[in-house]
Amino acid sequence: MRPDAITARRAAGRPAPEQLRAGALPLLDERARGARFFSHQTRNVLNPPESTGIGCWSFNPYVGCEFGCTYCYARFAHRYVLERARDAGRVSAREFASLRGANGWEGFEHDIFVKDRDAVVSALDRELPRLLSRHRSGDGETLLIGSATDPYQPAERRFEVTRAVLERLLRERGLTISVITKSSLVCRDAELLAGLSQCHRVLVNISLISTDPRVLKLLEARSPAPHVRLRTVQRLVDRGVCAGLLVAPILPGFTDSTENLRLVLEAGKAHGARFAHPSPLRLYPAVRPLLLPILEKRFPALTARYRKAYHGLGRAPKEYQAALVRRFERIARVVGVPTESERRAAAGVEQQLNLWPEQRP
Repeated sequence: MRPDAITARRAAGRPAPEQLRAGALPLLDERARGARFFSHQTRNVLNPPESTGIGCWSFNPYVGCEFGCTYCYARFAHRYVLERARDAGRVSAREFASLRGANGWEGFEHDIFVKDRDAVVSALDRELPRLLSRHRSGDGETLLIGSATDPYQPAERRFEVTRAVLERLLRERGLTISVITKSSLVCRDAELLAGLSQCHRVLVNISLISTDPRVLKLLEARSPAPHVRLRTVQRLVDRGVCAGLLVAPILPGFTDSTENLRLVLEAGKAHGARFAHPSPLRLYPAVRPLLLPILEKRFPALTARYRKAYHGLGRAPKEYQAALVRRFERIARVVGVPTESERRAAAGVEQQLNLWPEQRP
């Protein structure tokens, strides 16, 4: 796939795929800053709970993410798509190596797979009846948009896959639609989300791990600044959208301190957040080669604890997870930001959390 062979085309004001060679992945566009966008054809677009283990239905308009957060557990999905394309003969071994990156993770933020907008809407026509049927029987009532990518990453400004899905959902009733994003681009669809709120329960989760710009620069340098995300919450709430904070991932011993969580929740409260949820770090194999060296350089003692506590695991120890939720909910009650998870007693929280010495940037 030679860059000098690339020609981005538009149809109706939007880019259309171009087939570069027989069997190759169609390259939609290439940006000067290095991100490339490839057409990704898939027959099924909704992921049922039993296939992901996340407890709800999910949809991801893109594979990969331009924000490229160092801690993102979804990096595995990018390689999975590449491996399937290679096995199907759509990319050569050389192209596979180029797209995945020298260390196996770079492609996640530089080579983004875009699901065809029209094909996605057609797939929803086929698949939504199953979701709605299970919803009416009390199972799988939530549709999560953005479980493994940011649905409002910069690519969405051009390709509008997320917007097309929301427009299609206007024809349905009675679901819980939850969107996760870091991007202020979601405000583009504020009117649409407010309209959806008339026929569904709609929650927009703005992801934020800290109000300290130094923390974000260290772990997610390409993502929007804290004040931009907080302003996004306020703008959505002002437009009638139920928006709040997803404080995730919370890094043990780094961003789980009472002070950091309090500052995040207070900032959310000041900007009208209707809710807040916590979620601890998932240290899956695809994350470790990128995140651990960064932490090793700054906090070597903490990194050793991560390797020990997460040994053979992708998730934090259950005792730590439970203690973190108790701490978060206790702080949220004091600050006055609602949480949807069951409130637990605060007893014993400090004993578990003190397993991790606090680190500061």
